[in-house]
Amino acid sequence: MALRVTLLGTGNPRPLLERFGPSTLVETGGDAILFDAGRGVTQRLFAIDRLAAVTDVFLTHLHSDHVVGLADLWLTGWIFRRRGGLRVHGPPGTREMCEHLVKAHAFDLASRQEFSGHTAAADAGLHGEDLRPGTVHQGTTAITAIEVDHGIVRPAYGYRIESGGRTVVLSGDTRKSGAVIAAARGCDVLVHEVAAATPEAQQANEFTRQVLTYHTSPEEAGEVFTAAKPRLAVYSHIVLLGGHSVDQLIARTRTTYEGPLEVGVDGMTLDAGDTVEVRRPP
Repeated sequence: MALRVTLLGTGNPRPLLERFGPSTLVETGGDAILFDAGRGVTQRLFAIDRLAAVTDVFLTHLHSDHVVGLADLWLTGWIFRRRGGLRVHGPPGTREMCEHLVKAHAFDLASRQEFSGHTAAADAGLHGEDLRPGTVHQGTTAITAIEVDHGIVRPAYGYRIESGGRTVVLSGDTRKSGAVIAAARGCDVLVHEVAAATPEAQQANEFTRQVLTYHTSPEEAGEVFTAAKPRLAVYSHIVLLGGHSVDQLIARTRTTYEGPLEVGVDGMTLDAGDTVEVRRPP
């Protein structure tokens, strides 16, 4: 059985049209599970006719670029006939965030229920759950939350997803992490964050230097890939500052890693079966 990964958004807080906010769809048999809900996730899911299929979201952490699309996903998915509400799982604070979103959108929920025939109680629910590191089961899929090191953002999670003998690991936002290496050893696909800046940008901007301290450099990511030996390593949540190019990103990674590598783009799909097939959007 193939396990499909779709990179819905490969970007970061910068509101770029070519790279929407962080979000990854993992489909395993009959399950469609979303990881993070960055800016534009609803449009991306609607474009591939999977908006109503997503009933569960797992969050890596609660930074705005990873959750800012959540309300849109929840409410617009309801309008377009998602059944059974939306369940959101993530680090402590997830449940409270969802409770506040329900309060913030009370008018919309009541109005649509009254005038357009939606059943708010059954289908408009937003159910938040605070997760601890460990494994939960979603249908036929085992999902393991892994605590990673995102600097002062604690806890922050990566995820290991297993189904039908196939495994995908998502690093989440993190510095170089031994926990990610351990979870990803021999996996089919490892989707990893990366951050890089030109020397000039680092010298000129203290904020840029700080950002780099709680993300993974290309050289460090290469070390992770070399240690874990995934069948395919893929970059997402790509932070390139000061004019740093994708070609430079690849070249820096190649100083520490020689294996299969893709730089993710929005809409890329990765089918992990007997081989790992990569499809780029037209």
